[in-house]
Amino acid sequence: MPRTLELAPTTERRLLLAASTGGHLAQLVRLAPGLGASDESLWVTFDSLQEKSLLAGRNVLHVPYVGPRDYVALYAAWRRISSELKGQRFDAAVSTGSALALAALPAARLAGMPALYIESVSRVDGPSLSGRVLAMSRLAEMRTQHATWSNGRWKVHPSVLNDYVSGRRAIDTRRPLKIFITLGTIKGFAFDALVDRILDLGIANEDTVWQLGSTPPRRDLPGTVRSFVDAAEFEAYALDADVVITHAGVGTILGLIDLGIYPLAVVRRKRRGEHVDDHQQQIAGMLNDLDIGRGAEVDDLDRGVIESAARRWTSVRDRTVTAERSDASRTSGERA
Repeated sequence: MPRTLELAPTTERRLLLAASTGGHLAQLVRLAPGLGASDESLWVTFDSLQEKSLLAGRNVLHVPYVGPRDYVALYAAWRRISSELKGQRFDAAVSTGSALALAALPAARLAGMPALYIESVSRVDGPSLSGRVLAMSRLAEMRTQHATWSNGRWKVHPSVLNDYVSGRRAIDTRRPLKIFITLGTIKGFAFDALVDRILDLGIANEDTVWQLGSTPPRRDLPGTVRSFVDAAEFEAYALDADVVITHAGVGTILGLIDLGIYPLAVVRRKRRGEHVDDHQQQIAGMLNDLDIGRGAEVDDLDRGVIESAARRWTSVRDRTVTAERSDASRTSGERA
C-alpha cells in the first residue's frame, strides 16, 4: 500500500473491503467512498441482519463468524478468503477490524495486493489487539482516526464522526417518554445491568420497545420485547421514540445519528462480563466531548440524564435538520 492513499481519488478502485459486523462494518461502509471503492469491490464480512441492510446490492463474501480470540474460526475465515482471491485482481485490501482484519489482510498480502488497516474510531487512546498485531507484522499500512496517538507507524485518517452536529428540540410533557432500548447483537455478551437499571428507575411502560440482541429475554419487561429486528423495524422504532438508549457500540451509534437521533449510549464493562475490554468507555467519552450523543455508565443513568438526551438531536453537518423534525405531539412543550 502506498504510504499516502488518496482520500478523494480521481479513479475508482476495485477493493477488497473486510470488516466484522457491528461498528467495524458500519465505519467501513462510510469510509469506502473516500477510498475510491468501485461497485466491483468485494465486501467480506459475516452473515447478519446488519450486513443485509448495509450491503444490499453489493458483492459480498460471507465468512465464518470470528469471535474475540477465536483462532480456529480465524483460520477458517483466512482459508475462505484466500480461496476466493485465487484468480481475482484487486487494487488493494482495506479493513477496519476487528478480528476479521487478521484473516483478510494477511490473505490479501499473500495474494500480492497492498493492504490498509484503519483503526476503529472507538480506539481513542491507542490501537486494539488486532491493530497491534498488524502493526507488528508490517503487513499493512496503519491508520488511526485520532491524531492524539498518531506516530510514524500510524498515520491519521479522517474520522467518521467529523461531520456531525447536535441541537435542542422540544418534547411533549403531557405523557411518559416513549423509549427504545437497543442493546446490540455481539454474540455471547449480555447487558442485564442496563436492563435492571431501567427497571429500577421505573421509566419503562407499555410504549417502551426493547431490542435485546444477545441479552436473554425476560418476562418482567413492560412494552414490546424483541431479540432481533431488521433495519426497517429498527429505524421505525428509533424514529418513533422520544429517546433511544443503547449500548456504547459504534455501529449502533452511527446508525442512530444518521437518523437524526441523539443517542444515550451506556457503557458495557469487562468486569461484568459484558465485553472483552472496556473500550466502550472511550466511545462514551468521545460522544460527550463531541456533543453528538450522551455517554453514561449504568450507575449514572437516571431520569434527568434520559430526559436531557430526549431534548436533543444529532445529524450530518450539511444536512438541514431542525427541532421541527419531530411530529406535533412531541413539540407541544419542553420539560423543565
